[in-house]
Amino acid sequence: MHSVKEKVSNAASAAKAHVETYKANLEEKAEKATARTHEDKDIAHQRRKAKEAEANMNLHLEKADHAAEKLHGKHHVVGHDTVAGAYGGHHQTPVGTAGQTTTTTTTTGTIPGTAIPTTVPANPLGGHVHKHNKHI
Repeated sequence: MHSVKEKVSNAASAAKAHVETYKANLEEKAEKATARTHEDKDIAHQRRKAKEAEANMNLHLEKADHAAEKLHGKHHVVGHDTVAGAYGGHHQTPVGTAGQTTTTTTTTGTIPGTAIPTTVPANPLGGHVHKHNKHI
């Protein structure tokens, strides 16, 4: 399925490049028609060549993007997303989300009688709550 999508995307990119080339050709003809000197005509020709080269460069960049999308699509495994609940993925919440509980503790500061509140997670950072081994 990804191969078909890549081929269709490549065909659309090629059509887009052909349109850009055609527009550059028409602009060159218009500039040559209004040009008075031979140098102006040469400048119009060089502009057309530059626009064609840019269109071909964009075509190859888009083809590379399509190939990368195809490759990325092959390596995606359903059920192994890191986002909780996506595609029936893991039931743990990612680190740093609102689902974690925190405990506020106070420590004594360097000045006697002052306390500095600190916030630490109640669970380990990985999100797993490790049970004590009852066999030890």
